[in-house]
Amino acid sequence: MPRGPKKHLKRLNAPKSWMLGKLGGVFSVKPSSGPHKTSESLPIAIFLRNRLKYALSLKEVTFILKQRLVKIDGKVRTDHKFPSGFMDVIQVDKTGENFRIIYDVKGRFTVHRITAQEAKYKLCKVRAVKTGPKGVPFLYTTDGRTIRYPDPIIRVNDSIQLDIASGKIQDVIPFDSGNLCMVTGGRNTGRVGTIVSRERHAGSFDIVHVKDANGHTFATRLSYIFIIGKGNKPYISLPKGKGIKLSIAEERDKRLSQK
Repeated sequence: MPRGPKKHLKRLNAPKSWMLGKLGGVFSVKPSSGPHKTSESLPIAIFLRNRLKYALSLKEVTFILKQRLVKIDGKVRTDHKFPSGFMDVIQVDKTGENFRIIYDVKGRFTVHRITAQEAKYKLCKVRAVKTGPKGVPFLYTTDGRTIRYPDPIIRVNDSIQLDIASGKIQDVIPFDSGNLCMVTGGRNTGRVGTIVSRERHAGSFDIVHVKDANGHTFATRLSYIFIIGKGNKPYISLPKGKGIKLSIAEERDKRLSQK
């Protein structure tokens, strides 16, 4: 084997959440290393070219980015392979548009437009809370941030509302029964519901039971749960469908009623 990290990604191995056509070429965009894992990210190039249709080719994407027109979480990004991920805010100042990267009920990254007011903050899940040198407490979030001196009530799996401009914590949403969550992995990706209970399994995966707005219950791993609101009130606007998964028959009936 050659040495070093892989620099290519074949299209068939790209995450299904990118929704790339099977016949659109052999290769795909390999995300750079960044705040999100390859499997849970969406490169800016795919977002601009395949989703927004602002560019026809990768070359046009680089032209757009090199003009410093696109911001992710308030920072100008010029790397077309930069991995944006769940909850990231993408701003295109020239068109005055703001987007939040979020999953639809089928587990695909969707184009979700948000207001300029909502684009000022994002939610982050707390991955670890630790104490550093000289007793300085800090926490890690799932989007690769390190925040020093957090509120001591914050625990792992809680969500924090982060002001993008200052990087300060505005609010804490605890991981608790009755709070609203979104599933970010597994076959229930993109579903939204309230937490019913948590099963602890020592040496295995903790399981969380969730109930959606239609009264359907489902179970998923603890690591896939992302808290998005207190009670029934989400802190962010939800994409079309509001995170409620319909059965195949319900989808068909909905389509027919719209005709």
